[in-house]
Amino acid sequence: MSGTTAGAKRRAPLRPARVLLHVFLDATALAWLAPLLWAVLSALRPYGETSAKGYVSWPDELSLDNFENAFRQSDMPHYFATTAVIAVPAVLLTLFLSSCVAFHVSRFDFRLNLTLLLVFTAGNLLPQQVVITPLYRLYLLTDLPGVTTSGKLYDSALGLVLIHVAFQSGFCAFVLSNYMRSLPHELTEAALVDGASVWRLYWQITLPLCRPAMAALATLLSIWIYNDFFWALVLISTGANMPITSALNNLSGQYFTDPNLVAAGSLLTAVPTLLVYFALQRQFVNGLTLGSSKG
Repeated sequence: MSGTTAGAKRRAPLRPARVLLHVFLDATALAWLAPLLWAVLSALRPYGETSAKGYVSWPDELSLDNFENAFRQSDMPHYFATTAVIAVPAVLLTLFLSSCVAFHVSRFDFRLNLTLLLVFTAGNLLPQQVVITPLYRLYLLTDLPGVTTSGKLYDSALGLVLIHVAFQSGFCAFVLSNYMRSLPHELTEAALVDGASVWRLYWQITLPLCRPAMAALATLLSIWIYNDFFWALVLISTGANMPITSALNNLSGQYFTDPNLVAAGSLLTAVPTLLVYFALQRQFVNGLTLGSSKG
């Protein structure tokens, strides 16, 4: 009898509102995927075919030649290495500094803790285009002989690392502080009673409990910093020092640009971000959902 009832519940008719919701979600997903699928189709077709038949046409020939040519002509291995030199230190340094700030304002009570958190968060409210002129002049005036190849903060990987850390730390400190506030204060009190230092309380007790949130932020930071083009365009002048987002410029000729080749290069540049997301997918989802059930 119970099995019949359960089967009847499973075979309950769908409501019109639920059907419309699924139709809307499917249409939205297709709308988001359409440009990507079009780029994949264009990257697999030779330019001669698309120029003759148009992009809205059924392909006669598909190959990986555009991917091979884009990888070779844009010198992607060099730009991937340059981007790693910028993105990896920027992500690690941002997570470390923002977690220190979040730990201080969330686990200790003092009069200016909320003000300190607001100061860090307020940096995200300032548009980057507003501060680019003074930052550009500051980078030109900052001499670092022997530290960077250019001798200045301008046109160096260090300059991009610092600017990413400065602009991303506020958001990360805000997220981590909210997550740390949901952790039981009894852990902190018990560790202090046992004689644990502040550093041990942060590094060995609090930080391991924040792995889901840290993984989620690491995923977002990796994607944001990897895809940055604005700061690299303004603060880097040497082509060899630019990140991967600038490598696509090598695929554009002076008088002619092959859109199919550019599409293939764009898809190749997206591969590392996909690998990071799939590698941290479980931690990313856990970091977004665990905090919602606390408190």
